[in-house]
Amino acid sequence: MYKYILRRMLQMVPVIIGSTFIIFWMVFSMPGDPTAGMCGDRPCAPGFVKQFRLEHNLDDPFPVQYAKYMGNVVTGDLGTNFRQIKVSDELGQRYPITGKLALMAIVFETVIGIIAGILSGVRKGKFIDNLVLVSTLFVISVPVFVIGFLLQFYVGVKLGLAPVTYQADHPTRSLIMPAFVLGSASIAYVARLTRTNLVENLRADYVRTAVSKGLTRGRAIGVHAMRNSLVPVVTFIGADFGGLLGGAIVTERIFNIPGVGGFLYQGIHNHDGVSVVGTVTVLVLVFLLVNLFVDLLYGVLDPRISHD
Repeated sequence: MYKYILRRMLQMVPVIIGSTFIIFWMVFSMPGDPTAGMCGDRPCAPGFVKQFRLEHNLDDPFPVQYAKYMGNVVTGDLGTNFRQIKVSDELGQRYPITGKLALMAIVFETVIGIIAGILSGVRKGKFIDNLVLVSTLFVISVPVFVIGFLLQFYVGVKLGLAPVTYQADHPTRSLIMPAFVLGSASIAYVARLTRTNLVENLRADYVRTAVSKGLTRGRAIGVHAMRNSLVPVVTFIGADFGGLLGGAIVTERIFNIPGVGGFLYQGIHNHDGVSVVGTVTVLVLVFLLVNLFVDLLYGVLDPRISHD
C-alpha cells in the first residue's frame, strides 16, 4: 500500500510540471498589456511600466520566467499578482468557500444520483425508470446557467425558500441552492451510470447464483451487485470533484459567491497571469490528490483490486 502511494506521488510530479507549463505558456502568451487600466484612463508612465515588468519578470525569456515561478511554487509561494496581492492569501480566503460549495455539490450528486440510479435499475422498464431517464436527460440538456437563473427566480424570489445570492452571515444556507445547481448535471450522470451498471450486474451469474442459494434479492443487490456497480460511479465522482472546483465560475457569478471561480475570472479578464497560473496549479494538486484517494477506495469496494 505504502509503495503504491509513494509511486503515485512520484507520478504526480511530471503531471504537475507538464500541466503548469502548458497553463503558464498559454496565459503569458495571450495578447494584451497587463498594465492597461492600472493607471486610470491614461496610459501608465514608461517608468512605471518598466518597473512593473521587471518585478514580474515579464522581460525574461519564457523558460526563465517558468523556472523562477516553479522555484517559488516549490517553497509554497504562488507569487504576487499584478495588483500586488499575494495569490496564496487570496486563495486562502476563497478556497474554503469554493471547497464547501463543491463538497455540498458532491453530496447532492452522490446521494440523489445513486438513490435515483438504484430505483431506476431495480425497477427497470417501470414508471420510476422512465421518469429517471427522462428527467436526467432533461437536466443534461439544459445549460447550468439556465437552471441557476430558474431556481434563483422561482425558489429564491417567488417562494423565498433560499437566499438569492451569497450571504456571509449565513454561508451554509446560502450555498445549498448554488451547490444543487453546480451538481445538477452530475446528479443526472451519476443516476444514469448507477442504473446502467446495476442493471448489468443484476444479470450477472454471481447474483443469480446468490439468489438461488437462498440469499434474499435485497441482500444480493445491496451486498453484491451494488458494490461492483459503484466502482465506475466512484471513479466519475472523484474525477468530477476537480471539475466542480474549476466549473464553479458560472455558478459563483450567478449567485455572487466570493470564491475561487470569481478570482480566476478576474485574473483572466485583467490578463493577470500570476493569479490564473497560481489558481490552476492548486486546482491540479487538489484534483490529483482526490483521484489518489479514489484509487485507494477501489480496494474497499472491490477486494479483487489490490494496491500491493
